[in-house]
Amino acid sequence: MYTQAMDTMGKEAQNAPAAGQPAALAPHQQQLMARFDARIDDGGFIEAKDWMPDHYRRTLIRQISQHAHSEIVGMLPEGNWVTRAPTLKRKAILLAKIQDEGGHGLYLYAAAETLGRSRDELLADLHSGKAKYSSIFNYPTLTWADVGVIGWLVDGAAIMNQVPLCRCSYAPYARAMVRICREESFHQRQGYDALLAMMQQGTDAQRALVQDAVNRWWWPCLMMFGPPDAESVHTAQSMRWGIKRNSNDELRQKFVDATVQQAQVLGVSLPDPELTWNETRQHWDFGAIDWEEFWRVVGGDGPCNAERLAARVKAWDDGAWVREAALAHAAKEQARQTQQEAA
Repeated sequence: MYTQAMDTMGKEAQNAPAAGQPAALAPHQQQLMARFDARIDDGGFIEAKDWMPDHYRRTLIRQISQHAHSEIVGMLPEGNWVTRAPTLKRKAILLAKIQDEGGHGLYLYAAAETLGRSRDELLADLHSGKAKYSSIFNYPTLTWADVGVIGWLVDGAAIMNQVPLCRCSYAPYARAMVRICREESFHQRQGYDALLAMMQQGTDAQRALVQDAVNRWWWPCLMMFGPPDAESVHTAQSMRWGIKRNSNDELRQKFVDATVQQAQVLGVSLPDPELTWNETRQHWDFGAIDWEEFWRVVGGDGPCNAERLAARVKAWDDGAWVREAALAHAAKEQARQTQQEAA
């Protein structure tokens, strides 16, 4: 879901050597590397059983696992509003969306497992704080309007990130993204629809809630695309491999251009006094992002970092008996099948 994964890994991953140095490879590995590069250059896909450079594998594991973690942690701020949704229709829509996000996490963990990391290992990294998830989910949902803004802005930014991933060079990831993007488009539309209802049919107080939510979420949404290209040391290699198709700044600009027009239809203002149309560039110019806040939240000092991680760990611990029962049942069924086959 998020290009942040390229730039917010731990120091060990940051210091990993670049892949594809022929002098460091044995002759047969150089041949494999040449075939890998040729397939990438031709726009082909890499399957799970194909040979791939170790750094390509590590990069994918980092990105896919962070994407999966973001999906399941992203269920938490919205789950806070299921019992307080204003109508039965909105409750059903929100439940369906949260269910989708849980499914997205499962698709992505399965894709990561094809690269040699188990789901338990990936979740252990999340629960220990070693692995990251998108910084956007460390902000609170204070009102019902926040749920609509998450759908409109957060999921809108996610779609901008994710559609290019349908052409990611790693085939299992690309295939998972096709279905995820279809469902994310529903999430974005339902959020926009909820806000439109509040702005066009609601009270002055409700319209004020929408504007307040937009003010709080706008800048964190722009941070979702990751740091500026000039500070993104891994973007070039990831684009060379076909893992990424667009740079952070390209995606951020596309998001701003699309969102300004949507905001005008909604009747809300975006909290950026420097937001102006640039006739020469044919794009919207926007103000400076507070990257100190971004790195502070990524580093664990956001409004809800501790709360989100604690909730995930508690859910994992509370669900231990379910996992144990499922494993015991599977073992019992396997033993029964073995006995039948031996009889």
